[in-house]
Amino acid sequence: MSDLDDEYELDYFEENGFHRLSCSECGATFWSRDGSRETCGEPPCDTYDFLDDPGFAEEYTLEEMREAFLSYFEERGHERIDPYPVAANRWRDDVLLTQASIYDFQPLVTSGETPPPANPLTISQPCIRMQDIDNVGKTGRHTMAFEMMAHHAFNAREDVEGEYAYEGEVYWKDKTVEYCDTLLEELGADIEEVTYIEDPWVGGGNAGPAIEVIYKGLELATLVFMSLEQDPDGEYLLKDGNHYSQMDTYVVDTGYGLERWTWMSQGTPTIYEAIYPEMIAFLRENAGISYTDEENAIVHDAARLSGNLDIDDVDDVEAARGEIADELGVDVDQLRELLAPLESIYAVADHCRTLAYMLGDGIVPSNVGTGYLVRMVLRRTKRLTNTVGIDAPLDELVDMQAERLDYENRDTIRDVVRTEVEKYRETLDRGTRRVEQLAEEYAAEGEPIPTEELVELYDSHGIQPDMVEEIASDHDADVDVPDDFYSLVASRHSDETGESGTESGLDPDEFEDLPATDRLYYEDQSRMEFEAVVLDVIEREDGYDVVLDQTMFYPEGGGQPADHGVLSTDDLTTDVTDVQIVGDVVIHRTEDNPGKGDFVRGKIDSRRRRRHMRHHTATHLVGHAARQVLGDHIRQAGAQKSEDSARLDVKHYESITREQVKEIELLANELVMENASVDQEWLDRNEAEESYGFDIYQGGIPQGEQIRLIHAREDTQACGGTHVSRTGDVGAIKILGTERIQDGVIRLTYAAGDAAIEATQATEDALRDAAEVLDVSPMDVPETAQRFFDEWKARGKRIDELKEELADVRAQGGGDGEEVELDGTTAVIQHLDGDMDELRATANALVEDGKVAVIGSGVDGAQFVVAVPDGVGIDAGDVVGELAGRVGGGGGGPPDFAQGGGPDSDALEDALAAAPEILRQTLDA
Repeated sequence: MSDLDDEYELDYFEENGFHRLSCSECGATFWSRDGSRETCGEPPCDTYDFLDDPGFAEEYTLEEMREAFLSYFEERGHERIDPYPVAANRWRDDVLLTQASIYDFQPLVTSGETPPPANPLTISQPCIRMQDIDNVGKTGRHTMAFEMMAHHAFNAREDVEGEYAYEGEVYWKDKTVEYCDTLLEELGADIEEVTYIEDPWVGGGNAGPAIEVIYKGLELATLVFMSLEQDPDGEYLLKDGNHYSQMDTYVVDTGYGLERWTWMSQGTPTIYEAIYPEMIAFLRENAGISYTDEENAIVHDAARLSGNLDIDDVDDVEAARGEIADELGVDVDQLRELLAPLESIYAVADHCRTLAYMLGDGIVPSNVGTGYLVRMVLRRTKRLTNTVGIDAPLDELVDMQAERLDYENRDTIRDVVRTEVEKYRETLDRGTRRVEQLAEEYAAEGEPIPTEELVELYDSHGIQPDMVEEIASDHDADVDVPDDFYSLVASRHSDETGESGTESGLDPDEFEDLPATDRLYYEDQSRMEFEAVVLDVIEREDGYDVVLDQTMFYPEGGGQPADHGVLSTDDLTTDVTDVQIVGDVVIHRTEDNPGKGDFVRGKIDSRRRRRHMRHHTATHLVGHAARQVLGDHIRQAGAQKSEDSARLDVKHYESITREQVKEIELLANELVMENASVDQEWLDRNEAEESYGFDIYQGGIPQGEQIRLIHAREDTQACGGTHVSRTGDVGAIKILGTERIQDGVIRLTYAAGDAAIEATQATEDALRDAAEVLDVSPMDVPETAQRFFDEWKARGKRIDELKEELADVRAQGGGDGEEVELDGTTAVIQHLDGDMDELRATANALVEDGKVAVIGSGVDGAQFVVAVPDGVGIDAGDVVGELAGRVGGGGGGPPDFAQGGGPDSDALEDALAAAPEILRQTLDA
């Protein structure tokens, strides 16, 4: 058993005069050229030494620093790679957002299953870390959105040559540290002050030695050497308590914070002035934030000390604030009052950049996954702008960052933000009532509103915790808001990675010894017959699972149902009722056993297959048309094809209008009429992504180095389904309807080919049936239906008016009710066989005349309405309860108006006869 101490004994350290030391404050092991150094250099062991004293020879902007980094590594043999989207679920299905540059290459490249796009490579990857949301603005260094500059090298051990997608060693630890050290020196850093802290990395079942690069108190980079995998028998016991062993592949995984390197070059009070200078200036002016010279000095010194502040590490932020205030010799309330508006300004700038990244990469706000996370950031940003007094529209603020990031879909970004802000206002109106209810409940119990309720209020209604505090204070309720509130909310949704694929319910172990099935349907998608050999038959309760050496049967997947058909031998013909795929083995469910080792003939249900093919190609065409009409943010959220119709769920931030539906339908049919070729192509994954981008993964992310692309005119998608050979073979496409199936997701339902004709005929039949009933032509049905509806509404309104007039007449003595005197108040007890509306109208009319009303009806069982004028000591609910009980039922309501009844209409008269006594008893009570 061993730890990783020996892994840090690098030749580069020895050859360049480094000393291995132990920090006198925290005990961390680190390397430094200064053998007399006592501390590791990282706060709280040291403070920032670069504020007002930049650590590099020149000042750099973000753009300049990015280019300097990438060029440095290009000159040293690295290929520059374009950044991936911040929505990592565009190319992988296990995470939502890109949090590090290595995310671009996990898990397929790091495992050696597929090659990297270049080796070695360099990249500056935009990232978003929701867990840092509560730190933004407070610590002076945290940003939720950031770029991770990196260089990566993917290595494989010599004894596994030929087993992985890359071979040999490109470079490893010594060269990695040398690259970092030399880069710092070229930028003008005082390399005598640089420390390299040993800090083994563990995550996601992998691990390795890692080095934190600290300069003048700021962590500038982390150099991770991913070389271990979790293994209960492994020789390395690491800090997470697990054992690890060496992997066959080993990866240089570095992360250089672009924003921090830029900050180091400028030495501004916080990182935000260095990376958002124009926006910070704009926001401060807009919010009217200005300081005296003395206040500026306090703010400046507080920024230096806040480097020690991190909500993840400090149990009580306010206590930490107090320590800073004590050191500065100012009152903590004064310090908080000075810093709070500025911290909000910093957070707004950062959050707007985060929103620009997320919306610019096509994330659509919703209640799940990445959609929820972008909505959470947007609502928090809106609340911050309101709190600090920024009156600029939020869409303009986000656009400032989108313009800086050079996004082309800025109009869509602004439209999404405006739509979400309006939704937020509506949600707040509804949620405020819930807060008041909770405040009253917990105030009565003498308990604070708990964190779980705060998170739920935010999750369901977008109510920010400070709003809960304001509302709760009016009801004498307390609120205890945790410092990491927004991290807690984000963690609720951080593991949501979208819909899971089809589950076959089959055990992969049963088929692991069988060879891969030769899938003939990829060779000729129009072929419906084939011959094969039965490799295995497994008996099930409801039939047999049959494995063939080759097949034309398409297994269920990608939203396309399985083919049906028959398998025949010389002795039997058996139906194929389902087809599934496990790994590379296709399994056919049959009613009979065709016999292991036998020769079989397969025949596909051609009508079913062709309809599926038309609907699958139609799905590509409808999706492409929807992107043309609604915007490039449109992405598939799910799809399903059947014989009669198909559906496509797309991510969109508002409802689709009828005019937009017609336009989508027209464009899709224009593609059909072009009769363009529908081609399939197998490409290397890196080549496919480079040529067509990550939008090829509309229907899911395929595994493996080679992926199948389907080209239909301008639309290209990775797809494993069956398709027609030309768009004209789809036939007509008819959109049958749209519906909002969840927030941020719209479902388009449509039919293609003969299914479209059948659907259109069904609609025409319904229209003709309606025309016959109305005795008009089909074209006149809408106008006639509208006329009948208007007349029906007018007739109903007139009936209501007559009921009210009749009620007034009865109230004025025109009815046959019994009048009873009750301590100066008249009660009218009346049997009136009418509907409930008529009973209520009569009772209301009597109350307006100052009388107590007790109205009973025998139309539907026995029904009662009791109404009481203000100031009369009779509880209508108690009276109705007593009356309804006498007819075998129940009822109730508030003291001034109640209704109820029961099934025993024969007891109605007796109940009404007892009403005077019931009223008197209630009055006396």
